[in-house]
Formats: sequence, structure tokens, C-alpha cells
Amino acid sequence: MRATKITALTAATLFSISLAACGSDDSDSGSSTPAAAPTMTSAAPMESSAAPAMTMENFGAGCAAVPTDPSNKGSFQAMAQEPVATAASGNPLLSTLVSAVKQAGLVDSLNSADGITVFAPTNDAFNKIPAADLKKVLADKKTLTDILTYHVVPGKLTPADLSGTHKTLEGKDLSVMGSGEDFKVDGSASVICGNVQTANANVYIIDSVLMPKS
Repeated sequence: MRATKITALTAATLFSISLAACGSDDSDSGSSTPAAAPTMTSAAPMESSAAPAMTMENFGAGCAAVPTDPSNKGSFQAMAQEPVATAASGNPLLSTLVSAVKQAGLVDSLNSADGITVFAPTNDAFNKIPAADLKKVLADKKTLTDILTYHVVPGKLTPADLSGTHKTLEGKDLSVMGSGEDFKVDGSASVICGNVQTANANVYIIDSVLMPKS
């Protein structure tokens, strides 16, 4: 009888160990499969969320002249952190415009504006104006202010909003034609670097100075 009991207990113990081992294998293999699944699904949103940022990129051949080092005050990254007049002061394409804005006393009003679009003539654009005429304009604050505010439109216009007629801060209408990455402003100036972001403005760098219609 005693041998029979020992034999029965030994068989029961072995049977229990066998069931425990089988259960352990199943739970281990089952837990490894769900662990891999979240890794696959969590990667997908990261890839899709990066795509919309591409729609806000700058465009135009003139953008190549803008510094690429983020630590440079004239880079796109640095300009995006500053209000428009301050941002333009670091851009090597816009030093003449910045001097004109200072001469007209418009730095504070542009920097404090709540959402504007600026059509910013390059240094080469100002160089198209005969030197004597440019000197005369810079010396006449009223005329200079009228010209500069004609380059500013209320509201931050995206490339999709750009084409059309817009009322300027000077008071007269300004027209833009084109689409995509090809725009003409007032029929003469081409956008050479568009959708430049500053803290309070969208900037479109142009290759000619705009003149208000009389």
C-alpha cells in the first residue's frame, strides 16, 4: 500500500509539472507576439505626421542665397523666430530694404503688426533704380513710406492665397498672378523666394521694387 501511494504521488507530481511547463511555454510565446505589434503600429503615425510639414517649405531659385546655418541670423530658421523687420535685418538679400524701412521709421510698426504679408525687394531690385532717383526717394520720408507700405498686405497669405487682388497698407490695390511656385506681382516683379516665415509675417522676396499707382 505504501509503495502504491508513493507511486501515485510521484505520477501526480510529474503530471502537474508537465502541465505547468506547457502553460508556461504558451504564455511566453503569447506575450512575445503582442509586444511586437505595438512597435509596428506606433511607427506608422510618426511617418505620416511628418508629411504635412513639407507643404510650408520655401520655394524659388533665390532661396539658395539664404544662409543655411540655423545659427545665422539670416537663415530661414532664425527668421521664423523674429518679427519681420528684425528678421529681414539678418538676411543678406534685404539689407537695402532694411535701411529704407529704418529711414522711414517703420521698424516698430512692422514688427508689432499682427499678421501681414510683405513683398520684399532684394538689394538688386533697388539697384535697378537710378542712383540719383533712389537717393531722392530715400530722402523723402512721405514718398518712401508710401512705397514701402505698398509692399505690405494685411493677413498672412499662403502660396494658395497669393493670386488675386489685395489691399495694401498704403491704401491702393496690388495684384498677384500665378500659382504653385511661379508668381508675378503687379505684372512686373517675380517672386524669387516665397513663403519665408517670420514670427508675424509671410515674406515673398521679389526682384523689383513696386511703385504705387498714381
